[in-house]
Parts: sequence; C-alpha cells; structure tokens
Amino acid sequence: MAFEGLTSRLQGVFSKLRGKGKVSEDDVNEAMREVRLALLEADVNFKVVKEFIAKVKEKAIGSDVMDSFTPGMVIIDIVNKEMTELMGGSQAKLAKSNRPPTVIMMAGLQGAGKTTTSAKLAKLLLKQNSRPLLVAADIYRPAAIKQLQVLGEQISVPVFTLGDGVSPVEIARQALQQAKDQGNDYLIIDTAGRLHVDEELMEELRQIHEVTKPDEVLLVVDAMTGQDAVNVAESFHKQLELTGVVLTKLDGDTRGGAALSVKAVTGCPIKFAALGEKIDALEAFHPERMASRILGMGDMLSLIEKAQSNIDVEKAKEMERKMRNDEFTFDDFLEQMDQVKKLGPLDQIMDMLPGMGKVKQLKDVKVDEKQMGRVEAIVHSMTKHEKQNPDLINHSRRKRIAIGSGTNVADVNRLIKQFDEMRRMMKQFSDMMGPKGGGGKMAKAMKGMKGLKGGGMKFPFR
Repeated sequence: MAFEGLTSRLQGVFSKLRGKGKVSEDDVNEAMREVRLALLEADVNFKVVKEFIAKVKEKAIGSDVMDSFTPGMVIIDIVNKEMTELMGGSQAKLAKSNRPPTVIMMAGLQGAGKTTTSAKLAKLLLKQNSRPLLVAADIYRPAAIKQLQVLGEQISVPVFTLGDGVSPVEIARQALQQAKDQGNDYLIIDTAGRLHVDEELMEELRQIHEVTKPDEVLLVVDAMTGQDAVNVAESFHKQLELTGVVLTKLDGDTRGGAALSVKAVTGCPIKFAALGEKIDALEAFHPERMASRILGMGDMLSLIEKAQSNIDVEKAKEMERKMRNDEFTFDDFLEQMDQVKKLGPLDQIMDMLPGMGKVKQLKDVKVDEKQMGRVEAIVHSMTKHEKQNPDLINHSRRKRIAIGSGTNVADVNRLIKQFDEMRRMMKQFSDMMGPKGGGGKMAKAMKGMKGLKGGGMKFPFR
C-alpha cells in the first residue's frame, strides 16, 4: 500500500511525542532525526528532506509549542501542515477553457501508463457531465491506437484516430477541429512516449503543443520509480513547461518518495493520482488529504465522496429500515458487500479510516479480498429460503452449503455466527441513531458491542 513504510515509521515517532507532557528541544531534535531518516528511506529527495526538517524544527522549537498542554499534538499538526505544503498546499484543479474544447496533452515515457490514464481521465470527466474526445496520437508503440479504442469503447467515449500512417501533429490538428465541430468540451491527446527523454520525442511534443495550444500539459509518471519519476518530471518540465503531474501506480508505491518530492523539485502540482488498475481508479490529488493519510489520520472526506458517488441512496435507506425492523437477510448482506466493493480495494478503504493503519500493525489485520469471495460462495450456496430465513440453517443444511461452496462446516458456522452478531449490533445502532434513540440506548448498544466474543467483529469474517 502507498506510504506503508513511511506511515509506520512516522506513527512510531509521534507516539513517543504524544506520551510526553513536556517536550524539550532535545526531544524535538531526536524526533526530527527519526523523521528525516524515515523520509530518506521513503526515497524522498535529499534537498526536499533537508528543507522540510528545517521548517518543522523552526516552528516546533518555539515557546507556544513548548508551553502547550499538548506539545506532541502541536508538533504533529506542524508536520501535517508542512507536509501538505510540500505536496502543493491545496488541490490544483484541472484548467477549463472559456472557449471549448479544453485541450489536455498527455506526455510521459513508455510504461508509465499514459494511454490507460488518458482513458481514466476521460471517464472522470464523463462523470462530471462533460463530453471528452480521446485522441490516439501514439503511432509508434504497437497496438497503442487499438488499446485506446478498446478503452474508449469500454467507457463510451469516442476516440479520434487517423491510423499509424499519419504524423501525430496532423492527427492532433484534425482532432482539435473535430472537437470544435462536434461540441466536445475536452480534448485528451495521448502522445507517444520513449524509453528515455530524447530530442526527437521533445520536438514532436513541441510541435503538437504549437498546433493545439493546450490548456493543460500533464506528465504521467510511475510513482513506483521514486526519484527517477522526479528526475523525469524535472527533465520534461524544463523543455515542455508542464502544468501538472499525474502519478500512476501510487497504490503499489510503499515508499511514496515521488509524491512527496515532485512538487518541491519541479514546481509542478500533482493533479491526479491513480490508485489501482480499474478504469475509475483515478482521483483528484488533495495534498491535505494525502498528508493526513501518510500520518495515519485517515481521509474521511475522500471516503465520503466515494460513498456519495458509488452508493445507491434509496438502497441505503431501505437497508436502514430493514436493520431497524430486524429484517436484514443474507440477500441484503450480499448487496451490502457489493456496495462496499464499489468503493475500491478494502486495503485502501481501511487506510482512509483514522487510526486504522495503527490497528492493522498492532492486530496484524490482513485484508483478504479472496476471503470475501469465499464468503460470497457460502451465501450463494444457500437456497433462497435459507437466505431469507437464516434461522432455518441446521447442521445438515450447513454441511450441504459447505460442500456447495467448496468450504468446510467450520467456515459456514463462523459466517452464520458472525452474521447473527452483526445483525444484532446493526439493529442496536439503528435503534440508537433513530428518532427515538437516546443516551440509554447508546449505552446499551455499546455494552452489547463489548459483549461480542473475541472483542467484536473480525474483518473480513475470519
């Protein structure tokens, strides 16, 4: 997961600070020494680390911090704010032209995920009720045009192409004219890449730039390459005047050096981050939210936004009614699992919950997507009557369900037991949060939760 090692190290440093009622200058120096090492191990640029530590120390060694009742928390807040500034301060939004179409030129080296990212961006714009047009201007990489056409078809976005016998500059010129004629408000040009930055590549990009006069020049870089990604961004920016960076494969970058260095080194804001391979796994980059995730504070705003865009409100209301009336069945359970999966990989969802990173370390929680598949298999092996009436499932039925799902009776027993516990707990919470809920019911609900064997639900159903 993104920043996994860095988050773990930083949480260790800050837990020591939190435990101190008074913080001395030596305590701050020791903490900053550990933070410095953690950032360097995360492959953050050396100069960036040096300047970052200097800024934090300057603000942390002050009377307002030293005399605070919670000096540890004040220092953590300083680190959070400085880290947010390091990554750009605030969200750098996509430009929008007053005279459509807004032209977005995608640049980058081969293998960074430029073509896929172009389609992901088109999908994101589509969700905002825009009418994007994708342009296949990479005539050199085998099957690059076909790849973009397949992706375009998948997301229902048109793809402009003249084949591989026409120059990319001419393709871009004609695509721009078509976008104007057809009323497309965004034109996304997927340009060619190379294995390294060379003059031939840059000259072609400059010519496309001259013809289309793009509102955005976005560089797509692979976050997993760390400092190489930053060096590539610096090289492109010197020759092409980038307006922003898109970090791909950020979910696989356990260090995070590129995300923390690229803005400081190049001056170019990170505008988007790809956190997975799915076509909708591209999100706007919010420095303050990313800093919060890195420091283990979660990212509830992004989680809420994901929920708002992916969860059916009417279904959620109906589910709440069923919980309140104790009518929650295994069919409803499957539907809820489906809604959760729409939010994205479970590891990413858990990382958005405040403190969950620390829980995962302490409790050795493993988020096993395959386990969810086994749970679904068990439920699918039940008859319709059994799903609607779980109390009917006796020992012989459990044996049949186990055989049908390729699991064993112990797995089926565990799931049914946890389902019953979950249903009871959800009923208590629904009552507590309902119009007639109150302090007495809340206390009763919390008591019920504490009474669950083994300290509560294990995730996911293990």
